[in-house]
Amino acid sequence: MTGPERGAVRPHLRPGVAVTRLRDGLHLRGRGTSLTLEGSSALPVLWKLLAARLAPGAEPATAPEPEPKVAAALATVTARLREHDLIVDHPSGARLPLWPGSVAAEPGDAAAALAAARPMVAAADPDGPLARAVARALARGGTAAPAVVAEAGLPAGRVVVSTGSPPVAVAVQCDADGGFVTEPADPARTRADATALAARLGTGTGTGPGTGPGPGTGTGDPATLPVLLAAAAAQRLLCAVAGLPDPGEPGGDPRLLAGRPAVLLAEAHPPRARHHAWAAGAGAAAEPPADLVEALRRVTALGDPRLGVLDAPSPGDLPQLPVALVSCGTPSGSLVAGAARTDLARLAAACRSVELHLAALDRGAAPVVGADPDHALGRALRAAALDRAAPDGPGLPEPAWREHPQAAHWWAALARCLGRSPELMIRQLQYGVPVFLAEVEGSRVVEATPADAVAHAALAALTRLLARRSGLAAAHHTAPTGAAAPLAAAGRHPAAWTDDGWTDRWLTGLADREADLRAALHRLTGLRTAPWRPTSPAARPLADALDGCGFTALVRAGDGR
Repeated sequence: MTGPERGAVRPHLRPGVAVTRLRDGLHLRGRGTSLTLEGSSALPVLWKLLAARLAPGAEPATAPEPEPKVAAALATVTARLREHDLIVDHPSGARLPLWPGSVAAEPGDAAAALAAARPMVAAADPDGPLARAVARALARGGTAAPAVVAEAGLPAGRVVVSTGSPPVAVAVQCDADGGFVTEPADPARTRADATALAARLGTGTGTGPGTGPGPGTGTGDPATLPVLLAAAAAQRLLCAVAGLPDPGEPGGDPRLLAGRPAVLLAEAHPPRARHHAWAAGAGAAAEPPADLVEALRRVTALGDPRLGVLDAPSPGDLPQLPVALVSCGTPSGSLVAGAARTDLARLAAACRSVELHLAALDRGAAPVVGADPDHALGRALRAAALDRAAPDGPGLPEPAWREHPQAAHWWAALARCLGRSPELMIRQLQYGVPVFLAEVEGSRVVEATPADAVAHAALAALTRLLARRSGLAAAHHTAPTGAAAPLAAAGRHPAAWTDDGWTDRWLTGLADREADLRAALHRLTGLRTAPWRPTSPAARPLADALDGCGFTALVRAGDGR
């Protein structure tokens, strides 16, 4: 815009904002936002006055000056509308486009960028319904008429559309069962993404009709799916050209991850579509998760049912008391994890599942996986300590752990399930070193205090026992250790009146002891680690997914992997 135009801007109500009158207020809804104003029966009257001032073509400068109280009320409501992005500044007298006026911060600039775009739509069949639907959607979105060209190398049912300099592209695939829309990227990556997705999803092999769903697709109109996918592809490209947020950005959706491609997946029957995080998709390695909540968001992406690399750990019908149980499939059989809380069990299961997958895909590899480097190192050091010869430190009497509320609780829970006192061995691994080994009913754990070791060993034993009683013949069992405590305690501030009987307080104590425990375990074991890197092409997608989610896989240095 020119300087004079910039000086003539005024607030406009965004196109598409809907208003519902309430008993003593108003409810306004825009694209992805809403606002409720309540508390005065005068609000509907005030809104009529404000809507007239915000309407296209209005000239507030020529309108009568309202009384001071009314002017103050108008200013207050206008400020609230601006807070919720329901109004936008735009030159007075200039047409405010319906789109991108409903979403863009600078609708005029966005519309100009779209008008300057010259999209090219490539398809094996340029006259097919999918290619034509993409071209129509782009033109209606404000671009010049797209060029639709034939590209014999594309499989049936796939369209690649690109524009701009540097160019940006999206790919859309549609067959009888559904389809996908890739994230905007450069054309080479877009084509690679589409090929990889088609292979992953078992679609786009060239056997489909290339014109959308055919007979037997369901009860809906067979022409609907290609039109919807074409519109979604056009929207993603138009947003990229206009500088608007991509529809697949995470926002408030915990299933999506910043820095990971978001792929729109559609199904024909039942008809539905949503964005999925593609953990193994192209992108830079992510920073490790800062806390347990973020780690579990990434576990969700790793276990996405369509694009993930793991079977998602889930509680399903398993009992959650006295121990929270989750299970998942692995290449070598089912896995059960148990913990004091379901979130801790999910993380433990995910890490162990990745290890089992890597062992199957990268023969001879024995990596230890964690949500961040410290978590992985803590798990690796504990495993190395358990591999040592029998401890030569002193055995410990029951009073060394019995008074701790967590150790006493899990011991008692296990005793109730067994109907007898559990078998226990607890020793210090080495004289003068604050590392303790507890073995409860065959489950062995090393931790920083006798009570921590007994509590975790009893939890592990309970996991095995309750899994068997639930009829689950698991090939593998796992339980969290204190290595996960720093993630669980991050950002948490237990109340001052709580003691270690509260899980949050116990986890905070475990987190405080973890760094010293790792140092002691390193002195005991001399373990040296290195990042795991795949040596088998079959392991590459899982390696990419781990990097994309910020997880760490370690091997013993010298293992050659």
